[in-house]
Amino acid sequence: MTNKFDITRRDFMNGVALSLAAGTTLSPLEILARQSGESNEYYPPALTGLRGSHVGSFEVAHAISRGGIKYPMPRMLTDDLYDLVVVGGGISGLAAAKFYRDRVGRDVKILILDNHDDFGGHAKRNEFNVDGKTLVGYGGTQTITNPSKYSRVSKQLLIDVGIDVQRFYDFYDQEFYAKRRLGAALYFDKSKYGVDRVLPSPTGGFFGEPTEEAMTEANFRRMPISEKAQNDFMRLMQGGVDYLEGKSIAEKKEILRGITFEEYLQDYADVSEEVTDIFRDEIAPLWGVGWDALSALQAAKYQHFGTWELGIEPEAILDDEEPYIFHFPDGVAGLTRAQVRDLVPTAMPGNTMESLATARARYAELDKQSNAIRIRLNSTAVDVRHTADERNVDVTYVKDGDTFRVRGKHVVLACYNNLIPYICPETPAEQVAAIRYATKVPLVLGNVAIRNWRAFDNMGYQAFYSPGDVLFKMMDLDFPVSMGDYRFSSGPDEPIVVQGWYCPAAPGQGLKAKEQHVIGRHKLYQQSFDEFEASIYSQFDGMLGEGGFDAERDIAAITINRWPHGYAYEYNDYADPPEYGRYNGPHLAGAAQIGRISIANSDASGYAYVNGAVDAADRAVNEQIASS
Repeated sequence: MTNKFDITRRDFMNGVALSLAAGTTLSPLEILARQSGESNEYYPPALTGLRGSHVGSFEVAHAISRGGIKYPMPRMLTDDLYDLVVVGGGISGLAAAKFYRDRVGRDVKILILDNHDDFGGHAKRNEFNVDGKTLVGYGGTQTITNPSKYSRVSKQLLIDVGIDVQRFYDFYDQEFYAKRRLGAALYFDKSKYGVDRVLPSPTGGFFGEPTEEAMTEANFRRMPISEKAQNDFMRLMQGGVDYLEGKSIAEKKEILRGITFEEYLQDYADVSEEVTDIFRDEIAPLWGVGWDALSALQAAKYQHFGTWELGIEPEAILDDEEPYIFHFPDGVAGLTRAQVRDLVPTAMPGNTMESLATARARYAELDKQSNAIRIRLNSTAVDVRHTADERNVDVTYVKDGDTFRVRGKHVVLACYNNLIPYICPETPAEQVAAIRYATKVPLVLGNVAIRNWRAFDNMGYQAFYSPGDVLFKMMDLDFPVSMGDYRFSSGPDEPIVVQGWYCPAAPGQGLKAKEQHVIGRHKLYQQSFDEFEASIYSQFDGMLGEGGFDAERDIAAITINRWPHGYAYEYNDYADPPEYGRYNGPHLAGAAQIGRISIANSDASGYAYVNGAVDAADRAVNEQIASS
């Protein structure tokens, strides 16, 4: 049985092991295995504690970008000449390898380098064993969103790696929570509001329309806020008022684009700050910041309460024409596992879409010399430059403290975009400036494996949103997906994974989104597993206590997937020129080809979705084939 103190000790041991690894020839995972007495098999998905951008994955990159460290180029090449070297083993990097192989010929030699201990980039798989049952969760990229709108190339990639999106209509039980009448709740925590109180959510958020009970005056009166704030909240939810009455649509749009949604509600709708504080962060999982850094026009396009009568044309947060169900048990990690199966068949057992849910990846197969395509993990690229004759590209990388050099006829950089100027000295100054316009959006996905979800069922809620002092503003039960041998929890007495969303930011200071992202990223690197764990235990007890939940007894394991460099930056009309978007903006100049080097990642698409990453890989590979 794993209790809170076991989890804390495990995280401590992980930290010790990883620090010791720097002075040994063993990898961090090998040391962990020896210390714990467990099998020496390399299997990252089963690791808990701090994951995502884990210890060992970012230090070399920080030494280059922050410390100005220069790593010497080894005199000897590590391997024979590759046709293509890909830096980055996420969705885009794996797609680039496939596209190049398929278009040039299956006898090509390709090497994929990645700084993490697992493939997939932000599409991270988490596994748990709870009382003998295996649970799978997503630790990053969540869902294949609106696949019917994908480009021809992105659609074909899914087909080529064996994914039939129509099958998700069978795998995903869209009525699971509705049949149990589980809705969305607001959780007011004692630390901020003086009392732990759970109420039906009047906003519904991402979890559907609010219930009738949520919209009653009695529900608003139970909110632990002032009477004025209660009245303001009810007035907004009742609607019927155009707070920009007398203005034309064009005038309204100009006003709304120039102010945040919080400013609009406080200055035009005369709403208490207590109210705007409550729903400020409800949008953060989508944008990485709250309504204090997003325009009132964006809120009006989402048809947020307080904007219904403005006459602004709506823009759905998610496409209403296609349900949000295209989700493997491990999120988009299911796609990257399918990609790896296509590239290195011996590394991923099985040959069906269903088997991806339970297949145990064979990591020892990824980098075998006999492979035409090799995936080399724990390897951080530090220098990428053309050879003197410009016929090839040398890539220097660091692995387990040692420096190596490989050579490719072509290179695709499918890594973190803002690192490219530091590792590719041939990047033109104008391109460097274009790349640096954007910054990554930091976020954390916490997976909490619990022994049962009886408390959720007792209270009648699937999801909780908290405006208080907790780290995870959103907490919800896992997606109800069953595939092949993997079966979703059949009832509240079985184990389940609870997902939490935390977007570190700097709200309430008048800062734009990018400024908050930078501050949030630095903050996130300083937060320990103990801090996350303590917040989760306190939140679960306060949030679910009345349903009978006991965190010490019922939490089995915690995995914190921290992504200081998370979402690709997407332009927003409050902080960026309104004409900027996926097909217009500095990211296009930032993605320009540099001779035998091309750039492919979701950053280069200005679009933080699967098809953005795939389409960028398609462009990059086509550039290199054309320049052969």
